[in-house]
Amino acid sequence: MLDMRPTCERCARELPADQPGAMICSFECTFCADCVSGPLNETCPNCGGTFVPRPPRPTALLAKYPPRAPGDAAE
Repeated sequence: MLDMRPTCERCARELPADQPGAMICSFECTFCADCVSGPLNETCPNCGGTFVPRPPRPTALLAKYPPRAPGDAAE
């Protein structure tokens, strides 16, 4: 299942799982669209990969499949 990280790794902007605006690389590094198109110049600083929009999780499924809480470690 896609890891729904709650904030931008660069600026800490909140990225709600049920809304657009988050960008991910193939390793699921997560950044806001403003950081990706601006300072990061479309390149992931962690792996050097490119970004795609993270699909929003349907609001109706958030209770059953919650996003990661801030500070939770990846499984």
